[in-house]
Amino acid sequence: MYPDFRYLLQGVFGQGVPQWLGLFKTFGLMVALSFIAAAMATVRELRRKEQQGLLVPEYRKVVLGKPYTVPDLILAALTGFLLGFKIGGVIGHTADVAPDPMGYLFSTNGNVIVGIVGAILLGANKYYEGKKQELPEPKEVVQRIYPHQLIMEIVMVAAVGGLAGAKIFNAFETWSDFVQHPIQNLTSSSGLTFLGGLIVATASFYFFAKQHGIPFRHLCDAAAPGIMLAYGIGRLGCQMAGDGDWGIFNTAYVSTPNGATRLATAADQADIHTFVHGMDKACVPAPAWLPDWLFGMTYPHNVGSEGRAIAGCSGDFCNVLPVGVFPTPVYEAIACIGLFFVLWLLRKRLGGTLQVFAAYLIFAGLERFLVEQVRVNYKYDWGFLHPTQAEILSVVMIVAGAGLLLFYKDKNPFPQQKNVQPDLEK
Repeated sequence: MYPDFRYLLQGVFGQGVPQWLGLFKTFGLMVALSFIAAAMATVRELRRKEQQGLLVPEYRKVVLGKPYTVPDLILAALTGFLLGFKIGGVIGHTADVAPDPMGYLFSTNGNVIVGIVGAILLGANKYYEGKKQELPEPKEVVQRIYPHQLIMEIVMVAAVGGLAGAKIFNAFETWSDFVQHPIQNLTSSSGLTFLGGLIVATASFYFFAKQHGIPFRHLCDAAAPGIMLAYGIGRLGCQMAGDGDWGIFNTAYVSTPNGATRLATAADQADIHTFVHGMDKACVPAPAWLPDWLFGMTYPHNVGSEGRAIAGCSGDFCNVLPVGVFPTPVYEAIACIGLFFVLWLLRKRLGGTLQVFAAYLIFAGLERFLVEQVRVNYKYDWGFLHPTQAEILSVVMIVAGAGLLLFYKDKNPFPQQKNVQPDLEK
């Protein structure tokens, strides 16, 4: 596994790399790439719906040439201080920060002197920027903003709402651990519940769309393929980091002392029983025509440092699982990236409002429900039923998607143009 850039570059180039590269986590890289990919796909869909007349521009009044106010300068200086404070704290303490950058980010540790320098630099930069743009007589203009031009704001809403929801729902799913270590749980880069993130992000989208006069139903259709793609790429990040989001034990595979994965033998059975006793497990060796890693992985150098120590390894992330597990992030990455292309092909064939989003709900719900059969998750005790949180939400998604496809009819798909002044085109 490649929990950070140090391990990734060592794996690519086969030689030592600077220790400070350990600050940058592969999971964070893949999350960033997932948002970029989703943004690109969503922009294309927003443009297409604008050309169809389903989305109309918003008109904003903007004052040009107005000098920056004191609160603007204070905010810039405060931002500079926080950046300098945190970046300065990393200098000389890379080895301490690298194992848990998120924990450091939310801690009170840092460098005050570098923070003050950062405050001066950003505050001064903001002041001189304002001076350059200042006009003798500020003037008010009206700008026409199309939905696709708001993509950075849309991505920010999705990022904040999605990550907050993923953490909140993960806390409910792992409540006992959350109660014991609430700060560590919330600041850790692992422990994210996608369906919780989807729910909160969707609610955030609704309020954002309402604020900017964007028909929420068309925004859902435009964003659906990109969300599927982002999830698939994000799961690749889970796989690369080995963040614990894997499946149940597959006792057909065990790890070697140096971290490699091999088929289990009769001699391994006692150790396997000791390690997985009382836990969900299966024994499914890969067919001859499929690679072993698709059925069992032991996640050496996993970011959670779970399992036993790897022989001859020193430093961070030197553990490997003694018994193989099903690599469910791989399954979800393959499924969701493939389903993105299916949705991309269907988006022009499903002409009705919310039909693409409905297809997304059904596909995403089915995918997650199926993978839950071999995933590690807390199960609720409902008598003769023992569902996981994800299974419950998956069923809700499938039912909601089917309901939209069968019963929803948009009586007025084309929005009314609002706040258009006659002289705007001049």
